[in-house]
Amino acid sequence: MSAGPVTEHPLHYLDEALRELRRDGLYRTLRELEGEQLPRARFDGREVINLSSNNYLGLTTHPKLKEAAIQAVRTLGAGSGSVRTIAGTMKLHMELERRIAAFKKTEASVVFQSGFAANAGTVSSLLGKEDLIISDELNHASIIDGARLSRAQIRVFPHRDVEALERLLEETRDVKRRLVITDGVFSMDGDVAPLPKIAALARAHGAIMMIDDAHSSGVLGKAGRGTVDHFDLHGQVDVQVGTLSKAIGVLGGYVCGSKSLIEYLYHRARPFLFSTSHPPAVAAACLAAFDVLEQEPERIEKLWANTRRFKAGLARLGFNTGSSETPITPILVGEADLAMRFSDRLFERGVFAQGIGYPTVAKGKARLRTIVTATHTDEDLDRALSILGEVGRTLGVVP
Repeated sequence: MSAGPVTEHPLHYLDEALRELRRDGLYRTLRELEGEQLPRARFDGREVINLSSNNYLGLTTHPKLKEAAIQAVRTLGAGSGSVRTIAGTMKLHMELERRIAAFKKTEASVVFQSGFAANAGTVSSLLGKEDLIISDELNHASIIDGARLSRAQIRVFPHRDVEALERLLEETRDVKRRLVITDGVFSMDGDVAPLPKIAALARAHGAIMMIDDAHSSGVLGKAGRGTVDHFDLHGQVDVQVGTLSKAIGVLGGYVCGSKSLIEYLYHRARPFLFSTSHPPAVAAACLAAFDVLEQEPERIEKLWANTRRFKAGLARLGFNTGSSETPITPILVGEADLAMRFSDRLFERGVFAQGIGYPTVAKGKARLRTIVTATHTDEDLDRALSILGEVGRTLGVVP
C-alpha cells in the first residue's frame, strides 16, 4: 500500500513560531541554576546577584526545612505512591492542611500540587456554564485558565477599578451564581488589590469572593498571613488561594475556606482527584516553613527593609517602577527587545533580572521583573543598583 505523497511534518509550524519569537526579541533560553537558590547564586556558570527568585524569605535553604525533608524521606520514603482519594493521603498531608487552615484563620484547607492547579482546579469546579466569573484584567494565568475550563461566562473589569466592578455586579444581578476574583498582590506589577472595597461589593451583591494570595503569603499580614490578614478581612473572603512555592520556599498550592468548600473540592477539583500527592519531604518541609514564619518574624522585617532600600535606589537612578507597593518591583522599559537586551547586559555584569514581555505582560509594557529577598545584604543591593544604573544609562533606559 502506497504511503502517499511526502508532506511537511505536522508540527512544522512550531519552527515558524520560534522564528517569530526570535524576531520579536522574545526568545529566551532557560538559565541553569548550579547549586542552591541564594541571593548570590551561580547561573550558567556565572555568579550573579539574584533578583529573579520568588524565594522572598530565603526558606529554600533554611536548615529546619532541609532537616525536616531529610527526616521525612528516611521515615516515610521518597514518594506517596497514589492520589489523595485512593491510597495517597498520609497523616503528614492532613497535618499540613490543618496547619495551613489555622495559620490563615479558616475552618479548613486543601493542598494542591501547585498554585496553578489550586486556582485552575478551584475556579473550574465551583462554577458552571450558567454562572458568571468577574475577574480583574491582570489576574494570574491560572485564574484565566480555570475560568475558561468552568465554561462560565467571564466578565473582566479594568485593573483595580472598583467602580467598574460595581457596574458589572449591578448589570448582572439576575445571574444566580457569581464569583468575584482578584489577585492579592499582582505578580508582574507588585501592586496590591483594593480588597476591602472589592470584598464589600461582593458581599453586598451576594457574590462569592475569591482571592489568589500567592505573592502576599509570607509577605503581607501578621507573620505573612496574606492580604486578608493585612486588611483584617477574616471571614469576608470565601475562597483564599495561596502558594507553598514562593515565600514558603518549597512546592505546591492550597485553598482555604469553609469546611464545606474544602470537602467539595476533595470530591470535585480535578487536579486534586487526578494527581499523585506530595512526596513526604515536600509536606514535611512545608510544615517546617510555617514554624519558621511564626518563630522568625525578623525575616519579614528584613524583607521589607531591603525592599525600601532597593526601591529608593531605583527612584534615585530614575527608573520607572510603576505602581509597585511590594517586593515585586518592575523596571518598565516598553519594548520587549530592549527589555531582553537590558536583562542580558545585566547578566554579563553580574545581575540576574529577568526580562518579561508579551504574552506575560501586554505589548509595549515589557519590563525587568525584580524581587529582593530577606537574605540580600546591603552590599548585594547597592552593587546591583550600581550595575543597573550603569547599564540603564548605556541603553538609554534612564538619563
